[in-house]
Amino acid sequence: MIKQQKLWLLMFRFIFIFFIFLTTLVADDKIEIYATSMESKDSIVYAKDGVSVVYKDYYLTADSAIYNRKTGDLELIGNVRVSSQNKYKILGDKAKLNLAKKERVFKPFFMLENESEIWISADEGCGKNQDLDIKSGIISGCDPIDPLWKIEFSSSSYNTDSKWLQLYSARMYLYDIPIFYTPYFAYSLDRTRRTGLLMPTFGISGDEGFYYKQPIYIAESPWWDLELDPQIRTTRGLGLYSNFRFVNSKTSRGSILVGYFKEDQDYFLKSNIANQEHYGFNIKYDNSDFINDLFSTKLDGQSLIYADIKNMNDIDYINLSSNDQTNQSTSTQILSRVNLFYNNNDDYYGFYFKYYKNLTSSSNENTLQKLPTMHYHHYIDTFFKDHFLYNVNIKSNNIRRDINKKVLQTDFDIPVTFQTSAIDEYLNLSYTAYFYAQQSTFTGSEVIPTGKYQNGIYAREYNIFEASTNLSKAYKKYLHSISFTTRYTISGIDGESGYYNENKDFCKDSENKDNPRCEFYNISAVDESLQLEFTQYLFDDSSSQILYHRLSQTINNEKSEIGELENELSYKINDNFNFYNNMFFNYDTKKLSKIYHKLTYSDDDVKISLSHLYKDKLVEDGSTTSYLTSSASYKYDSHYSYSTKFNYDLNTNLKKSVEIGFLYQKRCWDFGMRYVENNRPILTSNNEISSIYDRYIYFTIVFKPFMTSSRSSVYSLKLPDTLGED
Repeated sequence: MIKQQKLWLLMFRFIFIFFIFLTTLVADDKIEIYATSMESKDSIVYAKDGVSVVYKDYYLTADSAIYNRKTGDLELIGNVRVSSQNKYKILGDKAKLNLAKKERVFKPFFMLENESEIWISADEGCGKNQDLDIKSGIISGCDPIDPLWKIEFSSSSYNTDSKWLQLYSARMYLYDIPIFYTPYFAYSLDRTRRTGLLMPTFGISGDEGFYYKQPIYIAESPWWDLELDPQIRTTRGLGLYSNFRFVNSKTSRGSILVGYFKEDQDYFLKSNIANQEHYGFNIKYDNSDFINDLFSTKLDGQSLIYADIKNMNDIDYINLSSNDQTNQSTSTQILSRVNLFYNNNDDYYGFYFKYYKNLTSSSNENTLQKLPTMHYHHYIDTFFKDHFLYNVNIKSNNIRRDINKKVLQTDFDIPVTFQTSAIDEYLNLSYTAYFYAQQSTFTGSEVIPTGKYQNGIYAREYNIFEASTNLSKAYKKYLHSISFTTRYTISGIDGESGYYNENKDFCKDSENKDNPRCEFYNISAVDESLQLEFTQYLFDDSSSQILYHRLSQTINNEKSEIGELENELSYKINDNFNFYNNMFFNYDTKKLSKIYHKLTYSDDDVKISLSHLYKDKLVEDGSTTSYLTSSASYKYDSHYSYSTKFNYDLNTNLKKSVEIGFLYQKRCWDFGMRYVENNRPILTSNNEISSIYDRYIYFTIVFKPFMTSSRSSVYSLKLPDTLGED
């Protein structure tokens, strides 16, 4: 009997709650209230013991609640939590919501934005629609118990749709130490591209004074953005760099970078640099299907256009674009180029434009340019049941300049190969006849009095015989593969006329290679020679390469000399160690003419790289090269990591660069420091290349998520809808 009474009581309570739930749904603003205990008097609904409220995309919980169906007021009391689409949470002791007016009040106020892990604690928060006004509080991304950094503010506003947060009278604290004040600070908690300020860079230099760069990011459309980088160096000058980036179709994108920096008069005179103003631009564009894209065709094959056009008055234009001395440029010549090609299974058509600018010369009028180069290539084809192979290669270079002689030079190269096998396919045999010709047509005035620049043709036929074998053997845990190749080259017939006949004896002499009359003579001799090559590979049972080894030896029969012996080795010692070596031995000097070796170690925590390059002065042009490059990094734990670099010229006993530093990382902040020494190149007032040895200390301080060490989210351009469809 008692069980039946409890059952009837439980069913009555369920029917009563369900009735209240249904009557709540018929209101204009639909609200669902769930609770263990619920009472109703007139238009007032009282709920307690595990109250849950669902309103549109809001989910609210509290200890108890009072809801007025006439006024639309909902009052939540005790342990109030509010979440929306699992994106943020709002907590407080009391909350009052007017569903008719769409107003919300929380006392006290605590909000956690899940994606960015930012929390806000304040005395009171008032919201209407998507806007939230917050009075006097604290914001941080660290542990709320004892945050390492925090920002106190007098008032704040936040839009739940745009996730745009604005702080007024903001004071930043490192623990309890005030480090920064700003009357206004705004930040987006969303990771989508948005107009605003990027992370600034600042520092102090003994020569340049206080350095400050404040990037301004403008992204008003999904298919383009603009970054403005104004900078000041208090004792050196002012500058502005800007980078406009865009995508204008599914297959194309580009950027336009321009910059200007002006030196202060005192620094300009003291440093004896060539230019008081540094300026330039760089235009980049590429389209991986430009024919179909620009002409609305449906052509098979691949077409591409790539442009990299740059100009500057000196190299300091690049070096002043940032303050990171590890990215300094030492180039004395810049290259602008535009490449176009169309490619299918049978043929390749290319057009290349190259323009060089010499930064060390006051005039560029005598610099040789290639405007344009036209290239046709017919891929390997066969005839007579695949025993014969051939291809065609034609390249025409229009080599010009503003003054003196110019030339249109066309090369024809047609190799024809016969191949077969013998001894049960253990031996591969081939014979190749190379047909080569070059034709030159000159224009322009002749300044050099010696030699003639009459038009000319050079033609040559030479032959290569090759025999090779490839052997492989599988072991229990390894696969070993070796190959032997013998290649014999013999000159055939050749002939020349005009320019080639006039200058062949003079220009073939190595002492005259830099003479102006030989600047267009690029014919190299084909001597009778024998080349021997041995190659071996070793793979483990997972097909990972353990060993690569190659020996190569050339014997020049015509000059009765033995070429240098080359030995190349790559050895994977174990899962962590790798060793690479490349050596050349010269028989005349009985010395190693070139040695390059590199040893690397890598695991989850440690990465080490050490390399050395040496060239013997007796073999080449009298200059010795001995250069050491090294780097190392160590990840101590999830927080601490250390790194160092050291580059040294052993021939001149000169340090090229030195760097040592550490980085401490936590969920809400990073701190790092690097000490850097670096040779910075400059162009002096008399157009000579010199350098300044700089010493820097770099500090990295990142308060997450307001700062970030990467801008990957910034550079995520999207096509506009009108361009994204076929």
